[in-house]
Amino acid sequence: MKKVLYILGELDDDDAEWLSRAGVQRKIPRGDVLIHEGRDIDAVFFVTQGTFSVTTEGAGQEVARVGAGEVLGEVSYVDRHPPTATVVAVEDSAVLAVSRRVLTAKIQADPGFAGRFYKAVAVFLAERLRSTLRQLGSSADAGDVSELDLLALDSVSKAGVRFERILQKLQRS
Repeated sequence: MKKVLYILGELDDDDAEWLSRAGVQRKIPRGDVLIHEGRDIDAVFFVTQGTFSVTTEGAGQEVARVGAGEVLGEVSYVDRHPPTATVVAVEDSAVLAVSRRVLTAKIQADPGFAGRFYKAVAVFLAERLRSTLRQLGSSADAGDVSELDLLALDSVSKAGVRFERILQKLQRS
């Protein structure tokens, strides 16, 4: 599932509106590096258009492809460590960049937003861990992936609507 659905699913409509106002749309031409492995980044990036290749020095190859609806840099924001991967535009792309400074100010000024934002990142990371365990064939994840959590579906539905609003607002500006 796309990260933005986890994040916007936990945030509320006002939070999503704030993100669209606080962020700056950046065009990333094909071949340009958005994030350099090991170098600090100054923003959390919401991919609004295009495709990016994610590579790590350790793997020496592409480890993922991400497109619209993905979020990049959220882990580095939370743990304040440099990114563990390089992200390059595969095609002309665009991101909504929310600067570390602006996001930190919002988190400090709005405890409700802070709680929702950090919960969203935690939910996403928990799902990433569960997915990794499933891929490794671990029996440690006893959850049945075929079960549908109705609350999660409602959250995903709302998140999709919020992301569409953000995209529409960016297209108008």
